[in-house]
Amino acid sequence: MTTAPAPDWSDPLWRDGALAWIADALGRHGRRVTGPVEPRVRPWSLVWRVPTGAGDAWFKANNPGTRHEAALLAELARLAPGQVLDPIALDVRRGWSLLPDGGPSLRDTGQQDLSHWERLLPRYAALQLAVAPHVRALLDAGVPDHRPQRLPALYAELLDDDAAMLRGSPDGLTAESHERLRAYRDEFAGLCRRLAEYGVPASVQHDDLHDGNVFVAGDGYRFFDWGDASVAHPFGTLLVTLRSVAYAAGLAPGDPALLRLRDAYLEAWTDRHDRASLREAATVAMRVTVVSRSLSWRRALDTPDPARAEYAAAVPGWLGELFEPLPA
Repeated sequence: MTTAPAPDWSDPLWRDGALAWIADALGRHGRRVTGPVEPRVRPWSLVWRVPTGAGDAWFKANNPGTRHEAALLAELARLAPGQVLDPIALDVRRGWSLLPDGGPSLRDTGQQDLSHWERLLPRYAALQLAVAPHVRALLDAGVPDHRPQRLPALYAELLDDDAAMLRGSPDGLTAESHERLRAYRDEFAGLCRRLAEYGVPASVQHDDLHDGNVFVAGDGYRFFDWGDASVAHPFGTLLVTLRSVAYAAGLAPGDPALLRLRDAYLEAWTDRHDRASLREAATVAMRVTVVSRSLSWRRALDTPDPARAEYAAAVPGWLGELFEPLPA
């Protein structure tokens, strides 16, 4: 990939401009900043907690590789109201968003009760079903295209990106792993064709849906942190979700509890597909989404920020998971 120009978040002029934008946006809602912002900086985004007289607001600036998040938030708020936070303000061109406080995340609550997932996964599936007829608008807004028909070419491109694969580095792909992955190209393309043939329409795919990216509210759940999202087979979401649940709960791949969560999620599609086909499609989708995760990390790290080196091993690391057991 070619590193795109990125803003210098440490530049006082950039900071002053962002603070002025925040103050103006809050002012239109009768709110004002009441204290200094508290930053959290990663190579892919800068997040500020902004104190106001009516509770905290949250400002996020994305790097060029994840800048589509602001445009996606606008579409999701329109297409699936109540499933995401309603933005206070968005600047799609600059990849800026200002959101109200969403309350505690599921992780913050410390609750490991899997019944939360049994309730929230159908809600997330409903969001995907609502968005599916509108994926062209998402693609036009710059959301990455990871649909099954696109993934074989993207997979081949990844393998040819020696820098992203950290070839020759201790954290990179070994020559043996690289050769094995290259030999898998035709089989991978076959999996993608098979996935498309199930006939489940593409939709938004969060690609990092875990307990840290779900707000728990009195009236349900809100999904956030969409910087890794793509337009893809919707069932690919299950890869990260079930892996994270398994890790937190100490469950082995294939545990009956994970299968119940998978089925609770798939229930939303049973009015148009039989359950056996849905389960098969979910297995294939999770397998090909391993490549999507590698692509998402490469995109997020498409920045000259030296801090990217701390995370760079995730790109070949995810691709190396392609032959590992799936959670369900």
